[in-house]
Amino acid sequence: MIYELYYWPGIQGRGEFVRLTLEEAGAEYVDIALLPEAQGGGVPAMLKLLDDPGLARAPFAPPFLKAGRRLIGQTANILLFLGPRLALVPRDSGGRLWAHQLQLTLGDFVLEIHDTHHPIGGGLYYEAQKAAARRRSREFLAQRLPKFLGYFERVIECNPDSEKWLAAKQLTYVDLSMAQVIAGLHYAFPKASRKALRACPRLRALHDAVLSRPRIKRYVASGRRLAFNNDDIFRRYPELDG
Repeated sequence: MIYELYYWPGIQGRGEFVRLTLEEAGAEYVDIALLPEAQGGGVPAMLKLLDDPGLARAPFAPPFLKAGRRLIGQTANILLFLGPRLALVPRDSGGRLWAHQLQLTLGDFVLEIHDTHHPIGGGLYYEAQKAAARRRSREFLAQRLPKFLGYFERVIECNPDSEKWLAAKQLTYVDLSMAQVIAGLHYAFPKASRKALRACPRLRALHDAVLSRPRIKRYVASGRRLAFNNDDIFRRYPELDG
């Protein structure tokens, strides 16, 4: 099957969690927004589905994935669907549910990271909420960042099947997502994240192990992986890096 991924061009965003899973599995997929409009791609192709009044189960926002006749939205939901099909999740139902729970917790983490630079509203420019962003970032770096990282560090430590991965004996999509979050933190908060991760040797090792996997290395080196930038979830504003 050739999967079709729909997400905004120009940013990694939440779509990158899906891309990393597809890349690690060597799955065939098309990033629709990166296709020329003449070939049925681009943002118009994505908006056509989002705005289709006749679509009974329309996604709210990208990313969403087309798999045959299925149209699946929400990052964690997409990964819940892809995990067993791409052998990137435990086989048992309890293991799959645990992986999904961890992915949802990562989604909470990502939202809090985003809200450091947009604490008032996503429709406002950063410059219109800088004072609130400084205050939010101070609280995030002092309280929330170590709490989230400490939790995931403990998850690896307590994994009875592996000293390396979060949810199973082998790598799962949750490990790929965790590595992406750590990479984003390195970009957005280089000083604060380096300090916080000193207490998390297992997470540091997980990040390095994921980025060293052959297919992920090829993906990163290919130029198809977009660079982090300040239109994205992870944004670098030095004044916020306490």
